[in-house]
Amino acid sequence: MAIMQPVFRESDGERIPGESRPAFIRNGGSYYLTSLKIYADGLVDCWGLVDLAGFADRLASGWVATEFEAGAGASAHGIGEWRFADPVSYTDADCLLAEVRDTVEELNGRPTSSDRCLVALEAYLADPDESRRAALRAAYLEIPWTQRVYLLGDMDSKDWPVQVLAFGPGGTLTGVFEGATVTERQHGQALEYFARWTAQRESTRADTGLDGRWEPRAESVVLEQRHFGNDGTRPEPPILALRNDFPAAVNVDGAVYPTVLHAYRAASVADPAAREAIRTAESLEQVGLLVRGTPRRPDWAVARTAVMLRLLRAKFEQHPDLAEVLLSTGDRTILYDDVGSPRYWGRAGAGAGGRNWAGRLLEVVRAELCAARAGI
Repeated sequence: MAIMQPVFRESDGERIPGESRPAFIRNGGSYYLTSLKIYADGLVDCWGLVDLAGFADRLASGWVATEFEAGAGASAHGIGEWRFADPVSYTDADCLLAEVRDTVEELNGRPTSSDRCLVALEAYLADPDESRRAALRAAYLEIPWTQRVYLLGDMDSKDWPVQVLAFGPGGTLTGVFEGATVTERQHGQALEYFARWTAQRESTRADTGLDGRWEPRAESVVLEQRHFGNDGTRPEPPILALRNDFPAAVNVDGAVYPTVLHAYRAASVADPAAREAIRTAESLEQVGLLVRGTPRRPDWAVARTAVMLRLLRAKFEQHPDLAEVLLSTGDRTILYDDVGSPRYWGRAGAGAGGRNWAGRLLEVVRAELCAARAGI
């Protein structure tokens, strides 16, 4: 069982609760003992903030390590370093990802995989038929295998009674009971166990409803920086089409710009000739060169937020397919990576600081689209 410690981070003036757990980061062939920080909005800090899909990628690539190479170097900052002689891992990538997902659910007061299994267990005990046994078995197998022995809170019996009911007479157990075959006698013993267990739960069950404590927090969306082609095809994942540098032409007062970023940079400069050169620039690299050293409009630092909001409205009004992508994010927080101006538009790359106005304005436009669709 991972030792979890409470943590938090500040985002858009809001404190996001989280938990941390030890893990190894593999970088350059060496392993570094660190802390994963898992937050209620579904972001994970593994030497850089990523969403759950990004965390799955880090696991698949081995950046977050669950396997260790014999002879490889490892270290814990400020404590010491060593080499693995005969390494043994107590988890794997799929299991760690499932544990992290459960942590996000728990931080939001939503049922974890263990909670869902207990619901399936109670349903089976109330009316034990084969369909409910199958549902119990599926729910049990969804629990990260490292956590199954803690399901009942009974370290003498561990998860044996649940497995016996879930796999049934003739079934084969797993985990610490790997390979054992369930007998009819054991099945009866498990039913007796749960008769006592149910009575005890009913006598101690308290109302732990979470109404009024906090609202569950939806997982955040991270719009990572990515190089896009010029054909306007959807990137993978399609959510990245929400970025300002995605090639989706916008018409502003009769002038067509290849991207929102072209239009924004053009609006920032005072010289009409420079604005036109930016509009027709073939790449964002050229845009950057044209803008560099060119005088800005008066009060641009104050006006820029309103300009960006207007451009984002134009983008999603003129591209209904991209509006659908934006609406598909629901009420999730949108975090925007922007190395060029992290303190204002983005979240400062790795998530430390940054006002994230690009993400906030996308949420404003999303709310406007949703309100218009609902007739509000």
